[in-house]
Amino acid sequence: MEQPAKNDRENKITSAKHPDQTPEAPLVAILLCTYNGEQFLKEQLDSIESQKHKNIAIWASDDGSSDGTLSILAEYSKRWGPDRFSICAGPKKGFAANFLSLVCNPEINADYFAFADQDDIWQTDKLSRAIEHLDKLPQEEPAIYSGRTILIDEQGNRIGYSPLFKKKPSFNNALVQSIAAGNTIVMNKAARDLTCKVGEAPIVSHDWWVYMLITGAGGTFIYDAHPSVLYRQHNDNVIGGVITFSARLQRLFTSQFKEWNTINASALKQALPHLSDENQQLFTHYNLSRTKKMTQRLIGISRSGVYRQTLIGNLGLVAATMVNKI
Repeated sequence: MEQPAKNDRENKITSAKHPDQTPEAPLVAILLCTYNGEQFLKEQLDSIESQKHKNIAIWASDDGSSDGTLSILAEYSKRWGPDRFSICAGPKKGFAANFLSLVCNPEINADYFAFADQDDIWQTDKLSRAIEHLDKLPQEEPAIYSGRTILIDEQGNRIGYSPLFKKKPSFNNALVQSIAAGNTIVMNKAARDLTCKVGEAPIVSHDWWVYMLITGAGGTFIYDAHPSVLYRQHNDNVIGGVITFSARLQRLFTSQFKEWNTINASALKQALPHLSDENQQLFTHYNLSRTKKMTQRLIGISRSGVYRQTLIGNLGLVAATMVNKI
């Protein structure tokens, strides 16, 4: 008589199996979003193909490319096979909506879900390192892995590192700062399912959104100081790139930071039933404080316990609060 499955992984689709993987290896869905990315896309796809962890399936969502991106995707899909490389049309509402459309695509079934940009290069241990961290946690609890990156120029030369964050990741931090690099993120199925329950809310960025949502719900956010992604810097970066310390500080005093907070607050209101009781109160208190007079804003923000990762960043947050830019 057939034995019952030991866990959910053995019930997953098997069409995406790679000849080199073992039956126990978790399936990772690579959520790749593209838009006019022909210049660097092949390097990224080759680096994904070279991963030590072989049980992967790529889901590419193209947001209306007019260059050779779709031809490249079709070439790799033919090489990998349609069961391991699927191509779909994006919603054409920007990169964040495109990534969320993949996260919430009911056809995608896997143990882990990894965001992938079109122009980076993954080191061979990128996925295996993330899975090693996530496998230590209860699979029923939402968890996300993210890490530092190595910065490269258009030619692939190394030019530095992304900031090294030292303070503990938390919902208090996520409300006013994103430390989640989207091109490094891998989430477990529980985190993916939670994101889908909230739905495709209007957001600033997919990485900041899942950082807020998962920590707000009491889930785990793993920040790895060891970089395993080569993050390409070029003029067409939609967001991110090399941002100087002074530029990061100045951003706190622009209308953009306040607009971002307002967008995030609207999305979090939609997610409120999924947040822990403590974080529901924290968010409500923080959000109400944003609308008060200066003295009340300062008291409210202080009591909420929100923080950024550096002393200067926190001083900048206080100053932005004073001039009503939060």
